[in-house]
Amino acid sequence: MASAQKTITALIVDDESPMRDQLRSRLREVWPALQIVGEAGNGIEAVAMAGEHAPDIVFLDIRMPGQSGIETARLLYQSCHIVFVTAYDQYALDAFEHGAMDYLLKPVMADRLRTTCERLRERLDKKPDDIGGYLAQLTKVLQEGGAKKPEYLRWIQAQVGANLRMISTREVLFFQSDDKYTRVQTLQTELLIRKTLKELADELDTGEFWRIHRSTLVRVDAIAEVTRDERGRQMLRLRNRPELLEVSRNHSNLFQQM
Repeated sequence: MASAQKTITALIVDDESPMRDQLRSRLREVWPALQIVGEAGNGIEAVAMAGEHAPDIVFLDIRMPGQSGIETARLLYQSCHIVFVTAYDQYALDAFEHGAMDYLLKPVMADRLRTTCERLRERLDKKPDDIGGYLAQLTKVLQEGGAKKPEYLRWIQAQVGANLRMISTREVLFFQSDDKYTRVQTLQTELLIRKTLKELADELDTGEFWRIHRSTLVRVDAIAEVTRDERGRQMLRLRNRPELLEVSRNHSNLFQQM
């Protein structure tokens, strides 16, 4: 076990500040003695901070703009223990099954994080795992894409005042974007996020969400019927919702019988 006299330090790396806030809060709850020495919004900042603070542990998001979590881990794994934090189950496949590292799925739950922290405390007196081979394996999984059944985005994170709201994609009826924000519409509520429609289209299951317009993604099983307005445009009527959603000409082939 790690020496009681030694202060254990950690770095949190995630490009979304609400997720950093949530993880920091959870860590304070399950491991009060852990000292967070820095927070980085991308991989390049993380490497610089790790060089400055030499943390024992790095909690590392995988999907980040610029330098990804995988690339960052390649530069850090020999000097600290890596815990990946991800919203995507596919990143927790083969490379993690061998126990070379741990991972957390977003949103991070306290019980799961407590288990991770217990594992870390057991490993801290040991040299960090040589996970180079597993990082190469994970990179291959990501590059091949369709070689394994993909795991799609399951949670949408929306900032509501000072709080982070987690919305299951199963609850979302449609996404609609403008220049700055994307509207997330559920049966009960409407929220705004900064994730672009292109990012969502790449991350969502195309069997569940169809792009019907350059500004609209709709859940297929939320569609009640397809009609035409007086101008001949295809319009979608959703179950238990008043609005009509326009289908652009570029996407009219989705409803070929019309």
